[in-house]
Amino acid sequence: MQQRYYALDVFRGATVALMIMVNNPGSWSHIFPPLAHAEWHGCTPTDLVFPFFLFAVGNAMSFVMPKFYEKGDAFFLKKVLKRTLLIFLIGLLLAWSPFVRWDGDVLAFKTWEKLRIFGVLQRIALAYCVASLLVYYFKARGAFVVGGVILLVYWFLSWWLGNPTDPYSIEGFWGTGIDRTLLAPNHIYKGEGVPFDPEGIVSTLPAIVQVIFGYLVGQYIQQKGKSYEMLSNLFVAGLVLIVAGQAWGMVFPINKKIWTSSYVIYTSGLAICTIAMMIFMLEFKNAKGAWSSFFDVFGKNPLFIFVLSGFLPRLVGLIRLSNGVNEKGEPLYLSPFSWFYKYICDPIFPADPRVGSLIYALVMITMYWSIAYWLDRKKIYIKV
Repeated sequence: MQQRYYALDVFRGATVALMIMVNNPGSWSHIFPPLAHAEWHGCTPTDLVFPFFLFAVGNAMSFVMPKFYEKGDAFFLKKVLKRTLLIFLIGLLLAWSPFVRWDGDVLAFKTWEKLRIFGVLQRIALAYCVASLLVYYFKARGAFVVGGVILLVYWFLSWWLGNPTDPYSIEGFWGTGIDRTLLAPNHIYKGEGVPFDPEGIVSTLPAIVQVIFGYLVGQYIQQKGKSYEMLSNLFVAGLVLIVAGQAWGMVFPINKKIWTSSYVIYTSGLAICTIAMMIFMLEFKNAKGAWSSFFDVFGKNPLFIFVLSGFLPRLVGLIRLSNGVNEKGEPLYLSPFSWFYKYICDPIFPADPRVGSLIYALVMITMYWSIAYWLDRKKIYIKV
């Protein structure tokens, strides 16, 4: 009989809540440093959110894998491949949404010619799929070995195939050229000023290992049960990985945007320590309260709430509220969300616009929590 771990649910929910907060500031120009990604090398608290989510995916996998073994290969493959395709497709549709755009005063359909192919959900789908296959067919020990090989080979290829001058820069990274060749610049993220996708094809490889680590930790927690031996071993393992990641980072810099091997090791160590701390507080000390209930609600419908937090602002963005005219006398518009930030949140503390931006993000979290809470009260759980 599997023990229920409330701490893992809270960990997953907290990760979703943080994803919503960092993805929905009032203004991308006004963000407190911890809520912004590292410009290139390095790791901020925001850079922990995505790998923690992948780690949580692996945790959840450890609870369903016994059922897959019991049902057999056909059942396993059908479930995993179906889920992979659905999550990948949802990611594509989210990138394409809201499917229309303003062209002057007319709404026109958005074409596929500039659609970004890869993204957060697409990476989750692929990492989940490959990690599931490795764990199912190679078991835990084999998946651990393959994961280690992936990280080492990725390091070697990044050094060997990268630009000798700076193999770990945007242009020097070997995956940049592959993404541009296979996906074409029109289908690649351009937020870095050049066609470069932080969720590209090549950098998805080490992300697979993040899911494997999550699976191994989830399996270990279940095998050992709620004991202080399990807890202490988690803390030790987490600290070892944190130190190892920092050490590896001296030669293969910790970098989220190319998802370096040192980044995988370092963030996995932090995830393990975070989960161990939550288990200690919630399972051993029973320190449950409003804070844990708040995050737990997000963990009940994580994928749906995340997708909604990406889709709703795009949809609301089609609503145009008059906001004066520009220098040429052309009308200016704001969406309802933009209006709320500009005229409600931003004026609260004009001396530091980052405060208004943060307040807006917190309001957004509250709004999505209300939706998640309502779904939970109605026992509506949307799963893929």
